[in-house]
Order: sequence, then C-alpha cells, then structure tokens
Amino acid sequence: MRLRLAAIAIACLFWPTALLMAQNLPPATPPEPMPSAQAPAPTLSVTATEVLVPTLVEKKNGQILYGLKQGDFEVDDDGVPQKIHVQEEMDTAPVALVVAVEEGGASVLEFDKLAKLGPLLDLFLTDPRSQVALVGFDSSQQLIQDYTHAGDQVNDALRNLQPGDGGAAILDTISYSVNLLQSAPKDYRRVLLLISEERDHGSKHTKPEKLIRQIGESDVLVLSVSFSPGRAEFAHDVKDNGDDRTLNMISGLAMMVKAFKKNVSREIALMSGGEYAAFTGDKRFEARVADAAKHMRNRYLITFSPSSPTPGLHTIRVKTVQDYGARIVARANYWQDAPQ
Repeated sequence: MRLRLAAIAIACLFWPTALLMAQNLPPATPPEPMPSAQAPAPTLSVTATEVLVPTLVEKKNGQILYGLKQGDFEVDDDGVPQKIHVQEEMDTAPVALVVAVEEGGASVLEFDKLAKLGPLLDLFLTDPRSQVALVGFDSSQQLIQDYTHAGDQVNDALRNLQPGDGGAAILDTISYSVNLLQSAPKDYRRVLLLISEERDHGSKHTKPEKLIRQIGESDVLVLSVSFSPGRAEFAHDVKDNGDDRTLNMISGLAMMVKAFKKNVSREIALMSGGEYAAFTGDKRFEARVADAAKHMRNRYLITFSPSSPTPGLHTIRVKTVQDYGARIVARANYWQDAPQ
C-alpha cells in the first residue's frame, strides 16, 4: 500500500512537466503514402538537349534497307541541316508497350478481331524485359491491365472487353497513355499501339494544342490501326508518311490542329514518326498489327541537338543522300520549350 501511494505521489510530481513538454512538441507527421505504380513520372522533354528520330527505310517490295551509316542520312530542322548521330545497330532496347483499344460506339463490331490481338503482341515483346499495359476507352479511359510481362493477362482482358458508351475520347486517351509510358524505365523504347476510329468524340480534358505539345516533347512512337475508312482516304494516307510536309512556324500548329479534327489517329502517328493503317477484315487487321511490330524494331536511331532552339513546333525532314527509291518514315515534328 505504501509503495502504491509513493508511485502516485511521484506521478503527480512529474505530471505538470510532462504535460508542458507534450504541449511544446511538434505535431506528429502522418506517414507518407507508398508511391503508386500507376503514377506517371514527369515528362522528359526530348527537345531540351537532343531529339530522337527513329527512322524506317523500306524498299518498294516491303524489305527493310539495312546497312546505312551516319553519312547516308540528312536531317533538316525547319529547313536547316543538322549535325546528326546514327546508332550503328538497329533498335534493340526493351519495349514498354501501351495498347489502347476503343470500346465505345461501333467498336463492338471489332471485338472479335481484338480478341485475336493477344498473340500478335508477342511480336512487340521479343525482349524478355519488355512489358505491356492495356487501356480501354469510350468517353473516358480506364487502365484494364497495368504493366506486365505476362501476355496471357492481356490476352484474357482482350477476350473479355465490354461495350462502352457512344464516345471515343481519343485525345484524352492518348494523353493518358503517354503519361503512362513516361513511367517506364528511361532506357525502354516507348510505344503506343492505338486501335480506334479516326475522329475524337468526347474528350473533355485534352485540347489538340496540348496533345501536339505533349507528343512533341516525348519520345513515344505511336502506331495507329483504324476501323475501316474509305479506300480512297487509305490510299492517300499510305502515300502521306510525313516526308513531304512543310510547316512554317506561324501556321504549322494551326494546320495540325485542323488535321486532328479530320483524323487524329493518323496525324498523331505521323507526328511521332509512327505509322497509320486501316483495316476492313480479320486478315488485314492482323497484317497491319504485324507490320507495325516489324517496322517498330527495324528503325535507325537518329539523334541531333537542335542548332536553332526556337520555341514552338518544329518540322523535321529526314532523307537519304542517295535515292534508293525507298519509303522513309520518321517523326515529322517536335516541340521546343522556351528557355527558362
């Protein structure tokens, strides 16, 4: 009993001091949340120091022209010749692939084709380090499958697509997918495979000007496969691979915004240096995707540091010193930020 009373007395003696110390202590800091695997890393602008220009050189018979060296290429930036570097071997980096498929509107008629897409994706993922994510969209987008090395997970998701609403928010989806790709490791090749109609319906968060700048500041290669446009338009699209474009600094952005309203899936592919194709049947669809995978890997990697870093949209023209009668596919534009 005496020991208990002594303990109480001691506690009462030190209580005011303990209370005063508690009042003077800083508030407890809550634990920081774990970083999300889906949170995109900040976009690294390719225009800050170096512009990457993956370039396909394809003969008329469909064969890739190999063996070209640095001295075999010329690159103009807004008409000004640039000092370039060409990597001697073809692109061998692992791939971060985002597949964005439209689920809204009439795309439900294409679900049987999309269900067969899974095995074709293996053509993009030949490096065991490569990874793939799946995004579905109608008037909004959703991440159906986060990055995975297991193609079976994507296959299952593609076989179980659900019809969406009547929207096709292509601008919002491309912007979302580019941010997702920026979260991939720095040494990965970033590729967006977009399967959709040609025109945007329902994007609420991304204006064409914003997307032009976002693509122009990134190193994402966009490969677009579109639902059955008319044959005449498709023939024009195949001919127009971006080589013969001339955009001046004043009207270039306005021209591209106007083109986005007609066929955003085509324009964004050409701007990034990717390719656009249309399909009508199962075999044509499979062939288009297989060609996209083949062409993605068989590109010369050309880089240059802009000699005239004028802020805004720049137009790139790539050509070979010797005329091989080949089709050259390279990015048509990039965006240069104003100096800070």
